[in-house]
Amino acid sequence: MIVESIVTTVDGLGRANFAPMGVEWGEAEIVLKPYRETATFRNLLETGQAVVNLVDEVSYFVQGALSSPSFPSRPASVVTGAVMEAACSWRELRLLESETAEARARFRCAVVHRGFQREFVGYNRARAAVIEATILATRTRILPIADILAEFGRLQVIVDKTAGPAEREAMESLTEFVHKEAARQRSATP
Repeated sequence: MIVESIVTTVDGLGRANFAPMGVEWGEAEIVLKPYRETATFRNLLETGQAVVNLVDEVSYFVQGALSSPSFPSRPASVVTGAVMEAACSWRELRLLESETAEARARFRCAVVHRGFQREFVGYNRARAAVIEATILATRTRILPIADILAEFGRLQVIVDKTAGPAEREAMESLTEFVHKEAARQRSATP
């Protein structure tokens, strides 16, 4: 099962990277699949450690997908890593095995510590729609932009019906980003 999370890794200098990522969830092991050109990939190769943060506020996913933010965090308990202050719960990971030949690597990790801060209430339909829109926004260079815009239209209906202010703001940011990317692609076409 894929669980949407914010994966934190640190580089050799201790600088934290925050990356929204769907992870293959397991109780004893979690699989991370970052793309090779990402900081998450480089940091996992360098340190072999990560933290999977379960967060219920979708703005963290949007900010993490559209920029390279630094969120409030504290040191992990067992691994060299960062636990987000906003995490409901988290899993600290150590690398067991890596497969790095493909464009999207596969890092099989052992869960070495679990942390809990507060109950994860879950996602309503609007939060789930924003998560889906966030994933689509990160695919503007590999999926047809017309398909992404059509899907955004469908997701916007869900947000309009069920969102609170935070979800509406997050969806507005994503929509603005995708429209700018569509305009950029149109201007780049001869």
